[in-house]
Amino acid sequence: MHAFAKALLGLSATALLAVPSVWAEGKQNFTLNNKTGYTISEVYVSPSKASSWEEDVLGRDEMPDGETFDIEFSRSEKSCNWDLKVVYDDGTPAEWSGFNLCELSTISIYYDRKKDKTWAEYE
Repeated sequence: MHAFAKALLGLSATALLAVPSVWAEGKQNFTLNNKTGYTISEVYVSPSKASSWEEDVLGRDEMPDGETFDIEFSRSEKSCNWDLKVVYDDGTPAEWSGFNLCELSTISIYYDRKKDKTWAEYE
């Protein structure tokens, strides 16, 4: 029984070590879908009350059309209302404001070339 208890304790400790990364995730995490037909070179996400965009969160050089990108927040982040800015590979920016990231999990962005219109849908 003593060996069984040690094995069980070891398994419990291993399981707990795997969990902190999940516990560290913020409730604002979301998936960004690029459905624009263009490559995105920069992505910015800032609290709606912020006066600047801060740094590019893409973390890689580009986000081609059709790709998704998971944006994760620290669990300590409290703000729910966020703005989103993308910059296409030709330098053209597009911005949206007021996403309640505490209530949605996916933002898909689109572009209609004929109407020269960019929009976002979310769920």
